[in-house]
Amino acid sequence: MCGIAGFWSAKDTAEPAVVLAEMTDALAHRGPDDQGVWFDPATGVGLGHRRLSILDLSQEGHQPMFSATGRYAIVFNGEVYNFKEIRSRLHHQRWKGNSDTEVMLAAIEEWGLEGAITRFIGMFAFALWDRHEKQLHLVRDRVGIKPLYFGCSKGVLFFGSELKALQAHPDFTAEIDRSSIAQMLRYSYIPAPQAIFAKTYKLSPGNIATFISPTSDPAMKQYWSVQQVASDGANQQFAGEEHECLSRLDALLRDAIKLRMIADVPVGAFLSGGIDSSLVVALMQSVSNRSVRTYSIGFDDPSYNEAHHAKVVAEHLGTSHNELFLTPEEALQSIPDLPAYYDEPFADASQLPTLLVSKLARTEVTVALSGDGGDELFGGYTRHMWLAKIAKINRVVPSFARAVLCRRLGQATGDWELSGRVISYLPPLLRIRNIGAKTSKLVPLLLLNDTDEMYDRVITTWCDATEVVCGAGEARPVFRSLSENALDTFSNVMLKDLVGYLPDGVLTKVDRASMAVALEARVPLLDHRVVEFAWSIPVQWKIRSGKGKWLLRKLLSKYVPTRLFERPKSGFGVPIGTWLRGPLREWASDLLNENKLRREGFLNARRVTAVWNAHLNGHGDWQQHLWCVLMFEAWLQKQTERAFARGQSRTGPTRQIVSAS
Repeated sequence: MCGIAGFWSAKDTAEPAVVLAEMTDALAHRGPDDQGVWFDPATGVGLGHRRLSILDLSQEGHQPMFSATGRYAIVFNGEVYNFKEIRSRLHHQRWKGNSDTEVMLAAIEEWGLEGAITRFIGMFAFALWDRHEKQLHLVRDRVGIKPLYFGCSKGVLFFGSELKALQAHPDFTAEIDRSSIAQMLRYSYIPAPQAIFAKTYKLSPGNIATFISPTSDPAMKQYWSVQQVASDGANQQFAGEEHECLSRLDALLRDAIKLRMIADVPVGAFLSGGIDSSLVVALMQSVSNRSVRTYSIGFDDPSYNEAHHAKVVAEHLGTSHNELFLTPEEALQSIPDLPAYYDEPFADASQLPTLLVSKLARTEVTVALSGDGGDELFGGYTRHMWLAKIAKINRVVPSFARAVLCRRLGQATGDWELSGRVISYLPPLLRIRNIGAKTSKLVPLLLLNDTDEMYDRVITTWCDATEVVCGAGEARPVFRSLSENALDTFSNVMLKDLVGYLPDGVLTKVDRASMAVALEARVPLLDHRVVEFAWSIPVQWKIRSGKGKWLLRKLLSKYVPTRLFERPKSGFGVPIGTWLRGPLREWASDLLNENKLRREGFLNARRVTAVWNAHLNGHGDWQQHLWCVLMFEAWLQKQTERAFARGQSRTGPTRQIVSAS
């Protein structure tokens, strides 16, 4: 796992090795073990790399790395887990070391770029310079586990694992895109291919961007498509019996996990006690000859504390379990630093516990497996089932009757705080966190007939985001129909999550949190073979008796008693709403100061202030709305500090750094 950066300049670059070093220094947290830069003065191409040593800890794994013939130069972030199998098929190659990067280059020379990457099992984002064709290829893995940004300014093409690297180049223009702010307020993240800065983009998953010059638009090639996988799965569903499907899934997951346990450094796993992480850990333990190291975070608030669930699963499986219980004061110390870690505005409140559990794991291991992806592949989110149910209601119930029902249900929802107190007295299996807020989102869907609009409404926080952001312009539709072949509503909603929310929300959260502490997070449930098989599984084996992930539950019950994991899905959250009225109030008040917001000119200060006051006064639960605004404002503050620091450093002496050969 590493950080990559580089540029291609149409003009002379003053001290290119120094510039590359500054770009890679910005990614030091992603790769603290080694640094390398290479610059070709004849073409103006520069490649930089920061290394977190996982496989082949020797200097033979140093990057930038060149292919045996010298044609290709690469900087690579990620892992190709099946590199040993690929290596065994390249008999004529004379190997220097034991890294997957060397195997990747040999495979590209043997089969071509697309022919090679379609054979790779793994997570990857890399830049490949073809010295013969004078072309730069940027490549991202199939589902978007690893990030890759690119942009062009002043005749220079930039790229990197994080925006920090691009900003370190003296020609990069950090012009904030107001429409991207609006998208972030809507979805809590900025959907690809947009980024927070104008003329800067995220490379979409499963794509190759090929540049023939630093100022030309890239030729885009999609080598793997989730939409096509979903369509193929719907047309060619698994034809065997249920037990055969379960056996096939077990074998696929077992192999995916075995591959992801290969490392020359200690390996562990995140364990929340939920279905996905418990299944990953159970399979890890079943193929390991020693106790797997597992990690979880607990909170003082019993409504948000799930550490005890993880502990009982760990005890049953016999893992070497580590847990950390945090007071609000301890947890809050990390919140002001979140924008620096997440690089562009990002507002999933579970980013905090993800960061903290990563810090805990990093005290003992360098690699941690996670259970991300199970919800998107097997129907684990409540919206998967509820949108399917509501869509069915809307097809058969007349619109006037739905309007009446909508009014009645809206009145029954009542006060959100009261709903929360009532829920706390119910049996555990009937408790639903934030039931009032969830009901208020679901009820208006009864008035809609379009599934795309229903989905967009459910995942939207600020519905009027373009009015809250000054000068944002018209909202750009993001999550429209994704498959030409008709999918049932349940599958269509899962597909939207897999294309958008998973890479831009979930995987962004995990990547930035883990890499902030130089921890490699691996996601076996998102092995592309598992993804392809999951889409061939009939819907009735994913959802049954009102519960999603039925097949995963069935598989997990082979290793863990059902009573240890059957409970309502609550997510990896924190009590942000309560904290904003308590220990976070002063921090939030400073960021939301109405006069400050007016001076900045990005947000409608009056609208934001009204929501802030409503939350403080208990008039509704506005925690997610406010968290989006706070994460943007905190990010903006960090940007201002960074710009000042860069201005100061530029007045100092220039560092002398020798370019790698």
